[in-house]
Amino acid sequence: MSSPTPITAPGTLAPTPSQTVGPFYGYALPFAGGGDMVPVGHPGAVVLHGHVLDGAGAPVPDALVEVWQPAPDGSRRGAPGSLRRDPVTGAVIGRHGLTFTGFGRVPTDADGHYAVRTVPPGGVPYVAITVFARGLTHHLHTRAYLHDAAGRAEDRLLSRLPEQRRATLLTTPEDTGVHRFDIRLQYDGVHEETVFLDFG
Repeated sequence: MSSPTPITAPGTLAPTPSQTVGPFYGYALPFAGGGDMVPVGHPGAVVLHGHVLDGAGAPVPDALVEVWQPAPDGSRRGAPGSLRRDPVTGAVIGRHGLTFTGFGRVPTDADGHYAVRTVPPGGVPYVAITVFARGLTHHLHTRAYLHDAAGRAEDRLLSRLPEQRRATLLTTPEDTGVHRFDIRLQYDGVHEETVFLDFG
């Protein structure tokens, strides 16, 4: 028999803990081509990739990474109707591969790695990232600032962070058009935790 919920003040109930996220998102949310925010061969396409790592520096193999961003012209319309379904089963079979979508969703693999193909955003020097992972009571919000994006120096959030913390939000160049962005869920004794944003 469970104990009654404690009452903190007359007429109010104490908050209960949030449930942890997942693991069901790993089966229901990813879809084919979820990391292809632009078609293969799209001019100016860049790859954003990295690992999701836990507090021991170990890869998180079953996280889900979402990427949100405006188009290169700064618009935020996305591409309604770009998600395709099997006409017989109704199952999501992926994107039509023709347009920029503004949204990507990929699971991490066994090595904790994720990758999306996109284009540099317009109007802001970053892409917004949301991380879902087993053991988190809430999903996490952060930003990946592209190391070569204009406007980084003027960005209010970035400019207010100490240098070590700021570095956790910057991508690292690996090759032409390839941005590395590791997401560290906790300080591992060597590397700083990625800066996460609180939206209340």
